[in-house]
Amino acid sequence: MREGIVLEVDPPHEKLKKPFGAFVTLSTYPGRSLRGCIGYPEPILPLHQVVIRAAIAAAFEDPRFPPLSEGEIDHIVVEVSILTPPERIDDKVANRMDLPKLVKIGEHGLMVRRGFYSGLLLPQVAVEYAWDPEEFLGQTCIKAGLWVDCWLREDTEVYRFSAEIFAEKEPKGEVVRKEID
Repeated sequence: MREGIVLEVDPPHEKLKKPFGAFVTLSTYPGRSLRGCIGYPEPILPLHQVVIRAAIAAAFEDPRFPPLSEGEIDHIVVEVSILTPPERIDDKVANRMDLPKLVKIGEHGLMVRRGFYSGLLLPQVAVEYAWDPEEFLGQTCIKAGLWVDCWLREDTEVYRFSAEIFAEKEPKGEVVRKEID
């Protein structure tokens, strides 16, 4: 963690003390290009703690980007996705070709795990790229560093989850609940 950053706060509401998975996405403004996205899919920490940790990690530890500079903060919007616990779905079908039937675009995010490999895509990603359920499964495998159709293999675990999303309209601006179109 970065020095000088406070990680502990006294949350104002009891719901913030309950464990949830969450992701924090940082995007440039006005262009809305990804600038960092880190999170914790499992509900292992109280919500207020997981959001703080994910925000710091998205700003300074996302390996795809250099650390956020002080001069960028006025040109960044923050989005927080609060996740339901991941639900394993590959064991709910007799034929893995039926897995896409269990994925609803605009409602579900996906996570795949195979050995040491793991990848996750938030529900809004499939909508943004206009993917169908099969392509969403494949892209989640690619995010995990696996081949596109690894979701068809018996040794690959597939999970789905939902998210409640809150986003700034503009940097340091009003926060609204975001609907996935």
